[in-house]
Amino acid sequence: MATILSVSGSPSATSRTARLLRHLDDRLTSQGHDVIPLDVRTLPAEALLHADFSHPAIARATALFEQADGVVIGTPVYKAAYSGLLKSLLDLLPQYALTGKTVLPLATGGTTAHVLAIDYALRPVLASMGPAHITPGWFTLDKDIAVGDDGTLTVAPGSAEALAQVTDQFSAALGGRTTVLAAAG
Repeated sequence: MATILSVSGSPSATSRTARLLRHLDDRLTSQGHDVIPLDVRTLPAEALLHADFSHPAIARATALFEQADGVVIGTPVYKAAYSGLLKSLLDLLPQYALTGKTVLPLATGGTTAHVLAIDYALRPVLASMGPAHITPGWFTLDKDIAVGDDGTLTVAPGSAEALAQVTDQFSAALGGRTTVLAAAG
């Protein structure tokens, strides 16, 4: 199957965005894909802020993008846009780092006022990087993502169904098998 790079643009180690991505990574893995997680916050801040293209960690991240068949990009929304942390990484990648790749954009945020951030802030940047296909993305409200004391993630039913659908569409675009959603009864 496909190799998927799952990129979290959240600056927080305990973010809902990163946890949601890891949850979706499990779904993609169960569909036969090889999923590689990349938390941008683990890259050296100095390399990101000083645009150190030659830093070994940045070179490794760039290589992960090159090796991937598909890329899932997840970000929290701040001030109606994707995170500055994600922007700093995207700025360091080669102009056409997404050439030939299938991309799934995802975002999380506290209010539906930010729902258009995927289409009006993130999608144009991703499109400029040459992907073969950007699948429909999804915005998930923070209130729809709950983390239990044991670290387990629960997604509200409506959001869970929508996320499963966009994830399955992404998987299908990569040539993977998908899980059929059961009809609500």
